[in-house]
Amino acid sequence: MLSNTTIEGLHALRLDAMASGVIEQREQADYAALGFEDRLGLLVDRELLARGNRRLTRMLKSAKLKVPAVIEDVDFRRPRGLDRKTVLHLAESHWVNEHQVVLVVGPTGVGKTYLACALAHSAIRHGHTALYLRAPRRFDELAIARADGRLTGLMASWARMDVLVIDLSRPRDYPEVRRPSS
Repeated sequence: MLSNTTIEGLHALRLDAMASGVIEQREQADYAALGFEDRLGLLVDRELLARGNRRLTRMLKSAKLKVPAVIEDVDFRRPRGLDRKTVLHLAESHWVNEHQVVLVVGPTGVGKTYLACALAHSAIRHGHTALYLRAPRRFDELAIARADGRLTGLMASWARMDVLVIDLSRPRDYPEVRRPSS
């Protein structure tokens, strides 16, 4: 009876991971050999991990990254001119703390968007905020925001981001604009 009240109290305090941990510890005999502090430590660790995972999921969702890229999946074997040491150093996200800018440039199809999203994902894992924007759509949004008086607020919301990925690439479904030769 007391245990159920404790579990309900943990749920009321929104400590759901700890509540499920208490149930797990009660059902498995292996935990009985541990002392109070050890069991409590396991419960606190479980709750911290669950909260960290929820925060990471929430930050990744709000970043609206175009591709679910991670640095660990970057293929350095393909000849794209990527220096493994440089990319892994950038993945540590020190450049974000130092307020530096990273530009990813190269020919079409080499993975610029993937690499930019992977760097943003890494920055989020290091506790920074990020947002992915496609430039062609943002130009229209800026014009509309200027017209209806939201421009200052829109710019302020973008300025609050630690990492702002601005993708200048043209989407595949847009027709290619060809300039007449002189």
